Amino acid sequence: MLVNGVWTKDWQPVQSKDKQGRFVRQTSSFRNWITPDGQPGPTGNGGFKAEKGRYHLYVAYICPWASRTLMARALKGLNDYITISVVSPIMTDQGWKFDRFPDATTDSLNEHEYLHQLYTQADASYSGRATVPVLWDKKQGVVVNNESADIIRMLNSAFDHLTGSTLNLYPEHLAEAIDTLNVEIYNELNNGVYKAGFASSQLAYEEAYESVFSTLDKLEILLSDDRSFLLGEELTETDIRTFVTLVRFDAAYYGLFKTNRNLIAQMPNLSRYVKRILAIKGISDTVKIDHIKQGYYSLKALNPSGIVPAGPKEIA
Repeated sequence: MLVNGVWTKDWQPVQSKDKQGRFVRQTSSFRNWITPDGQPGPTGNGGFKAEKGRYHLYVAYICPWASRTLMARALKGLNDYITISVVSPIMTDQGWKFDRFPDATTDSLNEHEYLHQLYTQADASYSGRATVPVLWDKKQGVVVNNESADIIRMLNSAFDHLTGSTLNLYPEHLAEAIDTLNVEIYNELNNGVYKAGFASSQLAYEEAYESVFSTLDKLEILLSDDRSFLLGEELTETDIRTFVTLVRFDAAYYGLFKTNRNLIAQMPNLSRYVKRILAIKGISDTVKIDHIKQGYYSLKALNPSGIVPAGPKEIA
């Protein structure tokens, strides 16, 4: 990680842990918002007006947090408004790297070799981990935001007056239900698989394992009434948050993170749900199974041999 702008040691997957060996995730540090007129958003400073071509996303196809911003970008018709750079999925001793891995890119915007250099460009004394996604302002040369939950929320509305998009991923009549389900999905599933995979004790692992599958069982039942999406017939940001974990589950979490009670492919309602979302225009372009497998199985702390499994052949 970076300490006062200096890279201090080889990258390790476990960011922090509590006394019982439970994985603790770092809190995002850049929390400004793009708004239609540049006024301040819910957090941070103002000055980030929605403009075509002004903003850039740094992402990793392996990363579920980054991939949900790519999904929002595609669904909201922003591919021509917000450019992207994609890091290699293979984690190095200095974290995320830009190289020529298939479907990855160089950093043509700021010409960095490693993502952590972008963080110190934005803040020379930055301390913390250099994570994706990063939403970058080309005009000011600063990080707007590196919290994916904020980014998908702002992309949902900030550019609508420019694009004419009418899709609303956070409709007012579902806001309370979205906020409630988001918390459970994040704690028990999105972060739950990491709590299992990065647990430092048997207790912590078993707690996380039980939470993951308890949540999956609830979702399987929720979808048993043939609804299209988690909250009915409207696609919401909760579906985006859930999909990014489900689509990685069989390929990575089942084996590497030891969440191996069953595959998503063995849960018929969830399997249909994943395929339904994957079929939405633009979504399949945000899912790169080769990046997902190569990336997760490059984590030396969890897979010292570096051997990447040949399967699965299909998603869910």
